[in-house]
Amino acid sequence: MVDLRRYVAEFIGTLLLVFIGVGSAVAARTEGGVVVVSLAFGFVVLALVYTIGQLSGSHVNPAVTLAVLLTGNISLIGAVAYWVAQFAGATVAAFLLWVLVRWGGVTDQTGVLGTTGYGTHINAGGAMLLETLLTFLLVLVVLVVSKRSTDLSGFAGLAIGLTLGATVLVGLALTGAAVNPARAFGPAIFEGGLALRQLWVFIVFPLLGGVLAALVAPLVEHGSGVTRVGTPRPAGR
Repeated sequence: MVDLRRYVAEFIGTLLLVFIGVGSAVAARTEGGVVVVSLAFGFVVLALVYTIGQLSGSHVNPAVTLAVLLTGNISLIGAVAYWVAQFAGATVAAFLLWVLVRWGGVTDQTGVLGTTGYGTHINAGGAMLLETLLTFLLVLVVLVVSKRSTDLSGFAGLAIGLTLGATVLVGLALTGAAVNPARAFGPAIFEGGLALRQLWVFIVFPLLGGVLAALVAPLVEHGSGVTRVGTPRPAGR
């Protein structure tokens, strides 16, 4: 029996990830800088792992879902449903941020609704390489740490949150640090223009990073822990 709560969890989780993570860039990029935005992304995904991880695996990222699909821990139908929920959640989050900027009196300190992009500090080829490598690291940590974790009260969420924070710390000033196609998609839809034209880079290459992580993960995994984070409950496969 399909548990629809899993898809609701992915929708809400991705919504919160984008709203808080991208929202921190929109509202506090100038005053807080890269560190504050990185911490916001890291803290929110850490909280989500411990909140919805037991239910949906807390993917909140299409690249993670693709990697979990390739490792055989979710069905194709389940993965597609996750992707729909994730992109929908990111879109709603971006809409809420757009409303805050347009009518809520919030000053957009990024000037582009926190969208991803290239051309100022990095070119297209550099953005492709960076997004692939950063997403590879993030998804690899999710797959390996969750494989070893038997209890979400442990350190899996901390490892994943710190890794996301590190990727944002490296990539924010260069590309906006997508490492998540849904995170790139939502803001680009409402910003339009250049962000929308460059969006394909921040969908294709994070997904490529996820594929590479799925290929490498079996080579670095040790032990046979029960998969919790990243892998949905078997009943929903």
